Amino acid sequence: MNTTVAIDCMGGDHGTHVTVTSAVEYLKQDIKAEIILVGIPDAIEAELRALKTELNPRLRLHPASEVVGMDEPPALALRGKKDSSMRVAINLVKNGEAQACVSAGNTGALLATSRFVLKTIPGIDRPALAGILPTIKGHTYILDLGANVDCTPEHLLQFGVMGTSLVSSVENKTTPSVGLLNIGVEDIKGNESVKKAAELLHKSGLNFYGNIEGNDIYKGTTDIVVCDGFVGNVTLKTSEGLAQMLGTYLREEFKRNLLTKFAGIIAMPVINAFKGRVDHRQYNGASLLGLRGIVIKSHGSADKLAYCAAIKRAVDEVRGGTLRRISDRVAELSHNTKPIENTK
Repeated sequence: MNTTVAIDCMGGDHGTHVTVTSAVEYLKQDIKAEIILVGIPDAIEAELRALKTELNPRLRLHPASEVVGMDEPPALALRGKKDSSMRVAINLVKNGEAQACVSAGNTGALLATSRFVLKTIPGIDRPALAGILPTIKGHTYILDLGANVDCTPEHLLQFGVMGTSLVSSVENKTTPSVGLLNIGVEDIKGNESVKKAAELLHKSGLNFYGNIEGNDIYKGTTDIVVCDGFVGNVTLKTSEGLAQMLGTYLREEFKRNLLTKFAGIIAMPVINAFKGRVDHRQYNGASLLGLRGIVIKSHGSADKLAYCAAIKRAVDEVRGGTLRRISDRVAELSHNTKPIENTK
């Protein structure tokens, strides 16, 4: 059975130029995938003509008459644009016509609409955004990246459960390690919420490593990093800013004079290899975990390479059975301990 992904073609900074192009490119790479292009038909068809590509059984079009603006208030998008490309794509997942949805659109609107339409898995209070960061050992998954600014200990426990399920499904790791991001590794460090979360994670049956610090993220100390959305978002944006700064410094130094320019030419193979290892585009696509459907948030400024990575992430989660694994782990946790408190 093929894997079907609904694409919000109107979302993101570049709209159909990236979304439609990426969908066509991805289908060339994955013969067992199907894509539903969701959006304004005229815009999508114009892009397909430019690509000299026709609709077919593996590439279908589903019309939507509205577009959610990148700066539009989430509540307005949720209540006032029921035929937006974002809403329609999520509805396709709910109705079973697609198994996953990918959008580069307004993050707040995507979170609000996805939660309203799909609802959460029983035992999960709040969805969490999970993304990937490169490490010395490869990469690590971090959640939450901004969906939940204020979190209780129970929420952080649920993030650990969902992160474990995600990594198990897409990385084929039976017992991935979980680290709780803190200001120190000692049990006495951190605020009361983090201390309580550590206790719950220790008792959860997960492969809990313990507290980790910020530098452990890039060391690859654990497969999964758990934190609240405020800390996670700051960590992500700081990482992006640092990468941009290092790239700028490197270019400036190689352009300083004729000698450094010549050194840059000699070092180009090493520089390109380095860029390939830390290229954020290959890690594009944050998973909105905890919903009764798979939703992937692509970076708004994603290019074709990055957007294809987001589509692949959606396909991998479907084929890996991420939803089933989350449900099973939550049920197991509830059976072995007291039920996870509903703190909504």
